[in-house]
Amino acid sequence: MTVPTIRIGTRGSKLALTQSGHVRDAIARAAPGAEVVLERVVTSGDRIQDRRLTEIGGKALFTKEIEEALLEGRIDCAVHSMKDVPAEEVPGLVIAAIPEREDPRDAFLSPVHASLEALPRRARLGTASLRRAAQALHRRPDLEIVPLRGNVDTRLAKMEAGEADAILLAASGLNRLGLSHLPRDLIDPVSCPPAAAQGALAIQVRVETADAPWLAALRHAPTMLAVAAERGVLEVLEGSCRTAIGAHAVVQGGRLRLVAEALTPDGARRFRREGEMVASEGEDAARELGRRLGEAIGIEAGDALVG
Repeated sequence: MTVPTIRIGTRGSKLALTQSGHVRDAIARAAPGAEVVLERVVTSGDRIQDRRLTEIGGKALFTKEIEEALLEGRIDCAVHSMKDVPAEEVPGLVIAAIPEREDPRDAFLSPVHASLEALPRRARLGTASLRRAAQALHRRPDLEIVPLRGNVDTRLAKMEAGEADAILLAASGLNRLGLSHLPRDLIDPVSCPPAAAQGALAIQVRVETADAPWLAALRHAPTMLAVAAERGVLEVLEGSCRTAIGAHAVVQGGRLRLVAEALTPDGARRFRREGEMVASEGEDAARELGRRLGEAIGIEAGDALVG
C-alpha cells in the first residue's frame, strides 16, 4: 500500500524550520501512517535583506512564493508566521488551522540596558518594524531608530557588534529557538500591543483540502478567536508594513477582550480603542469587533497613519 505524503512548505530560516518542525510533528500524530516532510521555499523577503519591507512590497514577500507552490500543487500545506500573512486572502487558499500560540509580546534585548526606559538619551534602537519603531518613539522620542533586518541570529550579531544599543524581537521566536533567557524585558501587550496575531502560526491549504481530518487536531479555538479579532483590525486599517498597527486580544472567563492602536510613523500621535464580547459568539463576531475598533481608529486618525 502506498504511504500518503503530506508536504509542508516553509521558509528556510532556523526559526521557520523550527516552527514548521513542530507542525510536522503535530500532523504526524494526527495522521498516523502518513509521511510528513518539509519543503523549503525561498521567499523574496528572505532574499532581500538590505532594505525595509516598505520599499520592496510589504510583508506579502514572506508568503508569495510559498502560496504559489501551494496553488501549483508542489506542496500540500504551508506554515506561516500568522503576522506575516496579509489581511486579504488569496483566492483558492484558506487558513484552515491555527495552533495554540506562543507568547505574543515583544521582547527587549540589550547587552547593557535593562529596559527601553533605561536606555540613555539618543540611544540606538534596532528594528525594521514600523510599529515597533513608532511605539518606541511614542515612549522615547529621543531614541534613534536603526533599521535592522535579518533572521534572529543576524540581528543578535548586529547588536553585539555595536550597530544598535538594543533591539526588539518577538518573544515567541526566541522561545521557539530556546533563547527565552535573552530578553531583559518583555513589553506589556495591553499598553503596547504587538502585531496582530504575533506568536501564532497559520496552516494554509487549498480550499478543497480544508476539511482534511488531520487539520482538526491543529486548531486551537481560543487562539483562532483572538486572531480573528486582531486581524479584523487589520482588514479595516489595511495593515501593512507601511502602517504602524498593534492589536492584542485575550480570551478569559468566557469573554474576549481586544485592544487596538495605530500610531503616526514618528510615534507622536497614538489612536487607541478597546472592546469586548462574549467568546461563545464566535470568530465572525470577533472579526467584526476588530473591524469596529479599526473603523473608529481610522475615522479619528484620518490620513495621519501612512508614512
